[in-house]
Amino acid sequence: MIFNNRTEAGRALGEHLKYLQGQDVIVLGLPRGGVPVAREVSKTIHAPLDVIVVRKLGVPTQPELAMGAIGEGGALFINNEVLRMIQISPEDFSQVQKREEEEVKVRASKFRGGRPSKSLKGRVALIVDDGIATGSTAQAACKVARAMGAEKIILAVPVGSKEATSALKKDADEVVCLETPEDFFAVGQWYRDFASVSDEEVIDLLHTEYTDDVASKEESISIDLGEHALPGQLSIPEHATGLVIFAHGSGSSRMSPRNQFVAKALNSIGLATLLFDLLDSSEESNRANVFNIEFLAQRLIGTTLWAKRNSRVREFPIGYFGASTGAAAALWAASDSELKIRAIVSRGGRPDLAVPKLFEVRTPTLLIVGSDDEEVIRLNQNAQKGLQCENQLVIVPGATHLFEEPGTLEQVADLAGNWFLAHL
Repeated sequence: MIFNNRTEAGRALGEHLKYLQGQDVIVLGLPRGGVPVAREVSKTIHAPLDVIVVRKLGVPTQPELAMGAIGEGGALFINNEVLRMIQISPEDFSQVQKREEEEVKVRASKFRGGRPSKSLKGRVALIVDDGIATGSTAQAACKVARAMGAEKIILAVPVGSKEATSALKKDADEVVCLETPEDFFAVGQWYRDFASVSDEEVIDLLHTEYTDDVASKEESISIDLGEHALPGQLSIPEHATGLVIFAHGSGSSRMSPRNQFVAKALNSIGLATLLFDLLDSSEESNRANVFNIEFLAQRLIGTTLWAKRNSRVREFPIGYFGASTGAAAALWAASDSELKIRAIVSRGGRPDLAVPKLFEVRTPTLLIVGSDDEEVIRLNQNAQKGLQCENQLVIVPGATHLFEEPGTLEQVADLAGNWFLAHL
């Protein structure tokens, strides 16, 4: 397969990587040619985009021979095999290291316009380039991303040599390459348009990512409920038409990658979102609190009243998105008619735990369950009989309780978005 350009290659690669949707992924483009590809991948899988700036530490007399690599924050990888083969003094090595460290700082600051890099700690680092020939830069990027705290490294390219992609499997947890042709000589032969990418183009692509983030006006907040202050995340896109408050379940937090994914999808269609922690760190250690639905509902009611007082969102009609036990809390809270909740969506929810209040709910409710989550299907079907409001049960084919299967969480986001747009 020959790609027309890097944009087309990025879209094809993104489609292949859709199984990563909903995971805590950050897409890292290798400057410069990898960034246009990475941009399309990030758009397709709805994950944040950044660059990973690495510099090889070349042997002074043989610059193409790498003694190691260095990245941002001083992340350092040393190739001990090369060091054993050459004779270099600690002073000479330090001189090379300092020079390349300064170059990393200059290039990273230039590409991002002085903005800080996105943290890799505990996340999936998806490193993207336009192709792999020798693989030396990709290897360095994998080593550096690991040193920067990434929990998992995935290296993804549209095209590469069989030898290099195979060798890189020892540096990355997963290597994804769409094409590994037999007659591989150079990356450029597999693109009709392989024009050089300038620093300015990289800056523009990253600036677009930055301005997209700014446009959503995402901010960390503290929700004051009197005796408790709960951390939250409020995102308000331009021209928002409603607010969806998320109620997490089973002790998960506002940082749940699945709810983060759905929230981003709702932001993209003009809905503001509020994710917050129903329980603080001391409370969630007591498992009984996770199933105390009345207690969770009171927290959700308090948060809803906070939103109704907040000048930025108080005019918005409000919907609830609940997961697991959070869905039961959403139904319980919505039974309070004074809150005027306009719509509820439950993902893999436990509406059966809100049975004492189900009859009082008058809010249009959408129940979404995976087809392989058989017990929860039964619980939803039984609870549905108690609802006296507009309601619908949708079963997503091939999905388990957490909707981890490729494409299933995307279906949840689409269903939720349509339901909220219709009722908000």
